[in-house]
Amino acid sequence: MALIFVVVMLLAALHDSDGTLRFASYYGDHMVLQKAPQKAVLWGYGREREQVTVYLTSSTVLQKVSSAPVTNGIWQVTLEPVDAGGPYSIYAAAENSICSLKDVLFGDIWLCGGQSNMLFTMSQIFNSSEELALSSKYPHVRPFMTALNMSKTELIDLIQVEIPWSAPNSSVLAEFSGLCWLFGRYMYEKLNYPIGLVESSWGGTPVEAWSSTRALKQCGLVPSEDMYELKEDIIQQTENSMLKSTVLWNAMIHPFLNMTIYGAIWYQGEANTEYHKDNYNCSFPTMINDWRMAFHQGSGGQTAPDFPFGFVQLSTDKEGATDDGFPDIRWHQTADVGFVPNIRMKNTFMAVSFDLPDKTSPYGTIHPRDKQDVAHRLTLGARAVAYGEKGISFQGPFPKVIVPSESTVNVTYDQEIFVTPSKDIFEICCSEKNVSCEPDSPWSPAPIMVWNQTTIQLSASACPPSKIAALRYGWRDWPCEFKACPVYGSSKNLPAPPFITNRYAGNQIW
Repeated sequence: MALIFVVVMLLAALHDSDGTLRFASYYGDHMVLQKAPQKAVLWGYGREREQVTVYLTSSTVLQKVSSAPVTNGIWQVTLEPVDAGGPYSIYAAAENSICSLKDVLFGDIWLCGGQSNMLFTMSQIFNSSEELALSSKYPHVRPFMTALNMSKTELIDLIQVEIPWSAPNSSVLAEFSGLCWLFGRYMYEKLNYPIGLVESSWGGTPVEAWSSTRALKQCGLVPSEDMYELKEDIIQQTENSMLKSTVLWNAMIHPFLNMTIYGAIWYQGEANTEYHKDNYNCSFPTMINDWRMAFHQGSGGQTAPDFPFGFVQLSTDKEGATDDGFPDIRWHQTADVGFVPNIRMKNTFMAVSFDLPDKTSPYGTIHPRDKQDVAHRLTLGARAVAYGEKGISFQGPFPKVIVPSESTVNVTYDQEIFVTPSKDIFEICCSEKNVSCEPDSPWSPAPIMVWNQTTIQLSASACPPSKIAALRYGWRDWPCEFKACPVYGSSKNLPAPPFITNRYAGNQIW
C-alpha cells in the first residue's frame, strides 16, 4: 500500500507542459473501459520516438503496462484483462510529462448508433422528469456522446465530443439518447456491474452514411458524392439532411475502431424507406458484418469478430398510409427472413416496435416517445443473445407451418399465442399461375376465424380454391394501435413480427 502511494505521488508530480502527451478524444475521466476477458486498448498522442508507459492504479493495485513508442505521433497500449469494477486511475507517462484518467470503471461498452429515434433524448421520452430523477441511482452507468460531424475520409479520432464521459445526472442525460440510456440502465440492473454507453447518431441519415466504401461495394452501391455539397445551414437540419455514403462512418464510427467494445445497438431505417430501399436487405446486414470485422481488427483482436448487435425494427409513421416503405424496410431489417438471429444475421437481436405508435407525439408520429418498452425488448434480446441467459423469451411468435385448404389457411406458430380478432391484419395473394407474389401484387384481407393455443385459422374466401399463393401479416406502416396488434406471445408482452411468405418460392413452412 505504501509503495503504491509513493509511486502515485511520483507520477502525479510529473506534468505535461505543452499538451503534446495526451489521450485520444474519447478517453476521459469517469469513463468505462471494457472488462475482462477482453483487454482494453488505450491510445493517444505524443512526441515522436518518445516511450510512453501506462500505469493502472487503485488503492490496492499498481499495474504497469509495457511501454509503447510514439510512432507518427501516436502511441497505443493494450492493458491486461481487468475484472469489472473500479474506480481506477490511469497514467500515461513519457520522459518529462504525464496525462491521466481518473475515476475509471471497467465493465461492458455498448455503442448506440442510428438516426433520430436513437438521437431522441431523455428529455423527450414519456415520463422524462421521473426517469431523469432516477439517474443518480445508477452511478456506474456512464454516458459519452460524439458530436455531429462528417468527413470525406476515414478519421482516426473524433472531430469533436458532444458529451464527455460523465457520471450520470439529470442535466447530462437530458441531452443523451433515451433509448441508449434506458438500455444501459436495464442491463445494469441485470448484470450489476459498470456499463459504458457510447452514442453516435444523427437524424435523417440512411444506412449508407454509416457504411464503409468496402461495405457499400459488396451491395453494388457506388459511394455518393452529393453530401459534400451541402451548405452549413442544411447540415444543421439534422432530420432532413439525408446525408449519403460513408461520411458518418468516416467521422463518427471509424475513430472508435481501436476501442474495445462489447456490443452495439441500432435504431435506423426510416430514411431508407425512400432511399435505396430495395438494397437494405443487403446494405444493413453487410454494415453489421463490416463493423464487426473493422472493430475486431482495429482493437487488435480484443473486440469479438462477431460482437452482439441489437436493433429496433421500425415503429410507425403515418396512420392509414398504404405505401410499402415501412413494411419493406422492417422485412429487410431481418435480411428477408422475418426474425433474428438467422443464417445471414448471426448473433443479432431485435426489438419489434410496430405496435408502439404515438399519435400525439409533439415530435411527429415518426418519433414515438415510448422508449421504455423498446429498451425493455432490446434488453431481453441482449440477455439471451449477447449474454447467453437461458430460458428467457425474447422473440415474438413466428409461423412454423402454413396449411392452405379450399377456403381457409391454418397458421401454426412456434410458441403459444395470445390472439384478438382482426379482419385485415392478415392478407392473402391469389395466383392463377402458381407464381410468387410481391408486396405490390394484389392482396386481399384474410379475416381471423378461430384459434387455439398455437394455431390461427384464416378465411381464404377471397381466393379461388387452390389459388392461395402467399400470406402476409402486419404489412402496413401503422398496423395496429398501441400494444393492440392481434397476435402476441402467450404472456402478451412480445408482438408477433410482420412477415410475408410465398407458397411457390420453396418456402419450407408451406
